[in-house]
Amino acid sequence: MSLWESVADLELRVDGYDLQRRESATPSGWTRVTTTVVLAGEGETGFGEDVTYDAALHDDVPDALMLAGTWSLEDFSHRLDDMEELTEGYRRWAFEGAALDLALQQAEIGLGEALGRTERPVRFVVSTRAAPERWLEIAPELELKLDAETDWDRDLLRRLRGLDRVRVVDLKAYYRGTSVDLAPDPELYRAVAEELPDAVIEDAWLEDGCREALAGAEDRLSFDAPIHSLTDLDDLPLEPRWLNIKPSRFGTVRELLETIEACEERGISMYGGGQYELGPGRPQIQRLASIFYPDGPNDVAPHGYNEGEPREGLPQSPLPAPEGPGF
Repeated sequence: MSLWESVADLELRVDGYDLQRRESATPSGWTRVTTTVVLAGEGETGFGEDVTYDAALHDDVPDALMLAGTWSLEDFSHRLDDMEELTEGYRRWAFEGAALDLALQQAEIGLGEALGRTERPVRFVVSTRAAPERWLEIAPELELKLDAETDWDRDLLRRLRGLDRVRVVDLKAYYRGTSVDLAPDPELYRAVAEELPDAVIEDAWLEDGCREALAGAEDRLSFDAPIHSLTDLDDLPLEPRWLNIKPSRFGTVRELLETIEACEERGISMYGGGQYELGPGRPQIQRLASIFYPDGPNDVAPHGYNEGEPREGLPQSPLPAPEGPGF
């Protein structure tokens, strides 16, 4: 039985739903807005989080969709297929995640049990664009995922290597029109590959001399932003040895589970990624990590790491294995 087949027939009974808006000021000066979808039925609630980045779009989250009824998870997903308001993947994922959570709550089982998998403690890394030394002064054992910068030179990379805490470097080659865009640069790519020989290299451009610059590091290449489906994975110009799994990119539970299953079959190592979730989306990506890739360099640190300056008292890796029913 496939992973999707393990949950497709779960039943959920929906009476209606509500929306909860969350906002948080980020250390870099912008305000993060997300919307939580709360599906209710038979005294239980299921939660999903819309992580759309444009704050203005959260003013238009649909609040009157006809979702009441008794459904299998698969039939509920087909119902969402018919709704023009849910064509965008992040928004669709909020309703899909809430449906999965509600079905599991009503069945009184956790996701791991439904999938026949064990939920384990989760290793996490801290993603930062600030100087990592500030975090390591507070918590020397933290592991890091760093976004590369245009001004990185070999001296800086050697200092990072000396820290022995950098597990993933994100080259951000597939973002367009955002504050984190990073133009592909073969010299930067070559320096990262050579000076950080043990780090996973995420979202590298593979044209214009960049692939050649990464020669010898092919087994460390990972992808994130281009992957929204199994088809996207199949269409990559090479089969990666790593994949960053962000469930909100996939839109549906089925697409997510089919991609995870393909990675397991092909020997592609996975790790979890976050979308600056403010609500239930964060523990959900942690639970997925606990089931499928608990030992990976998971970018699923508790939300406190995204708020304010480095400080003591935050949870340390690994996070305890999740308990209780739901997603």
